[in-house]
Amino acid sequence: MRKSRGETLFVALIPPHPATGKIAARTVNKRVCFQFNFTSPYTIVRVSMLATPNSPGPGSVPERLPRGLGVFRAVLASRCCFVICAVVYIACIGTFAQTDPRGPGNAEFARQAEKAYEDARARFNADTTNLEAAWQFGRACFNWADYVSTDDKRAEIAEEGISACRDLLKVATNSVPGHYYLAMNLGQLARTKSLGALKLVTQMESEFDLILDLDPRFDFAGSDRNLGLLYLDAPGWPISLGNKSKARLHLQKALKLAPDYPENHLNLIEAELEWGDRKEAVSGLKALDELWPEARKKLAGDDMASDWADWESRREAAQKKVRPGASAPR
Repeated sequence: MRKSRGETLFVALIPPHPATGKIAARTVNKRVCFQFNFTSPYTIVRVSMLATPNSPGPGSVPERLPRGLGVFRAVLASRCCFVICAVVYIACIGTFAQTDPRGPGNAEFARQAEKAYEDARARFNADTTNLEAAWQFGRACFNWADYVSTDDKRAEIAEEGISACRDLLKVATNSVPGHYYLAMNLGQLARTKSLGALKLVTQMESEFDLILDLDPRFDFAGSDRNLGLLYLDAPGWPISLGNKSKARLHLQKALKLAPDYPENHLNLIEAELEWGDRKEAVSGLKALDELWPEARKKLAGDDMASDWADWESRREAAQKKVRPGASAPR
């Protein structure tokens, strides 16, 4: 996320306009800046106070106000006022922005995810003591939540996955899939929250950290991959856990542990482009191009079709940024 001038006062998770899927940075009264970043499901919105001086300029005549009105104006100009205004503004947006930031996506992929969710739920409900069925249901919840069109529905599905995984972990405390899909569904739930999102993000971090001690290679180094995205997108200290150094470390570790997985390449490439490290991004794209044909063979099947559609689109977008006019090799 690009940093804005001034001091961050408030953080929340807010979806963009449902029609465009994007919202550019906006300035309100030249003071409060709303920044939006959608590089991952864990979208963080910053509300920042711009560095706008309040003191009169050289040669200007100070404005004199009655004592009472002067105090009132000073209160209105305080940081607390801007925080309150930001909360009100966010609450208003939340009332109208109940649709999925990315929309339902490809209809066929959505149908496949919904059917997998329904099948997994039926299997789990038939035997809630089946530990494998529990985490597979958690995985299906996460995947289907990506396609639903409202925050209410996404939250409902995510909470089902969270419940199944937590019940599993009561019996098998070191279940790697249980911890992993608990964290992933917490991420989906965080997408539907504003103030409550920060607590959920912290819980996600703890779950992914735990998996690093149990099985860091699970889901193609999924814990390092997701930690990298968390640190990349979240605001930094003291507001939240965002940290560029940690983001780079975990994204690089994910790539080292699972170099044949295109997602790990793409995440690091996109981060490097965001950080302005064009040379590193070009090098990463070259490595991805060399990997691509073999990965196509290894990671084949209907269950990977939606991933490949996503990777193709992101790879092409990255290619255009580093080599305008060039098309990605097949």
